[in-house]
Amino acid sequence: MEQVIVNNWAVLFCAVASMAVGATWYSPGVFGNKWMKLAKVKEEKNMPAAKMAVMYGGAFLASLVTAYVLAHVTYLSHSYFNYDYVQAAITTALWLWLGLTAARFFVHDSFEGRPRQLTLLTVGHEFLTFLVFGLIIGLMGVN
Repeated sequence: MEQVIVNNWAVLFCAVASMAVGATWYSPGVFGNKWMKLAKVKEEKNMPAAKMAVMYGGAFLASLVTAYVLAHVTYLSHSYFNYDYVQAAITTALWLWLGLTAARFFVHDSFEGRPRQLTLLTVGHEFLTFLVFGLIIGLMGVN
């Protein structure tokens, strides 16, 4: 019988948590107004439901994929380094964030001429999201 190495409940909770982190981070009272100004995003008062469903559904799906990959690589890290599972998850999350998210946003935003503050807002949001994912995956472990 094949060993289960990913806790699908943890992955699902990560995706839900990602939506909560994003809703808080990009709320008008936190960084939402600053982000809209820097990204030159115009607020749509009456966004069609179909467009909203595609945007939020896509974000949720992307979060599921990210959490699944993090959970899988956490298992590998835990198995190789024999760290406590929470330590393995958080360490893995931070390294994946740094190497695959922060670094890539920096490159793309630099070439696209985006404001440095926008890059910092984006990678800050991703840092918090990866940290939350690491905590959830680490605390829930594997099945």
